[in-house]
Amino acid sequence: MTASLYFRAQTVPTLLMVILTPLFCGLGLWQLDRAEQKRQLAGALEQRRKLPAQRISPALAETDHIEYRRLQAHGRFLHHKTVLIENRKHQGKRGYHVITPLQLSGSGEILLINRGWVPQQIAEASTFSRPEGDLTIQGEARIPQPPALDLELRLERNQALPHWPFLTLENYTSWSGLELLPLILLQAPEPNSGFIRQWPSPPANDAMHIGYAIQWFAFALIGLLIWLRLSLHRPTGGTAA
Repeated sequence: MTASLYFRAQTVPTLLMVILTPLFCGLGLWQLDRAEQKRQLAGALEQRRKLPAQRISPALAETDHIEYRRLQAHGRFLHHKTVLIENRKHQGKRGYHVITPLQLSGSGEILLINRGWVPQQIAEASTFSRPEGDLTIQGEARIPQPPALDLELRLERNQALPHWPFLTLENYTSWSGLELLPLILLQAPEPNSGFIRQWPSPPANDAMHIGYAIQWFAFALIGLLIWLRLSLHRPTGGTAA
């Protein structure tokens, strides 16, 4: 009959197992904790969206918890400083986001307003609405971010209705010469406005961390199985009668 395997741990594999298995498990737990943090952050941002709309002010705009807050602004559009953000799609159709600065009544501060999406032909023909006079605008606060690959824009002063691939406050300030409040307002939907305003909810972004956690736990399990396999030996002499 075949001789039974016996267990004898080897020094080097055991040392590696003792070091790597807790390390991999710790990294997996850390990724789960990161996923929970992202879920909590998404929940907190969603709660901000449910708060009553608050009147924008320079002091409020500088706070750390402004993003995703519902805000209200009163002022006048500066249509000659409008820019178009290109390659924005809605239901498979190509179009633009229309960005227009609002000069706030009283303080004179400048707040960028994303008025929403319009089809390509309307944007390029500049036939979207341009309301004049004092207006009250409601929307959600965002802080625009450049893409992962931050391409340098060619900014030409006084260019009429420029088309940009993305928006940052720094680029807009450099082009327009206007000093801005440090956010942009995504204008709330309005009937018959001519704009599509379907703004995304706060992303949870926890799936990536859960995937990483599964990978780290899998590495720990694989390492443990390899250690067990290396620790099992057959007796010398092969078989016994």
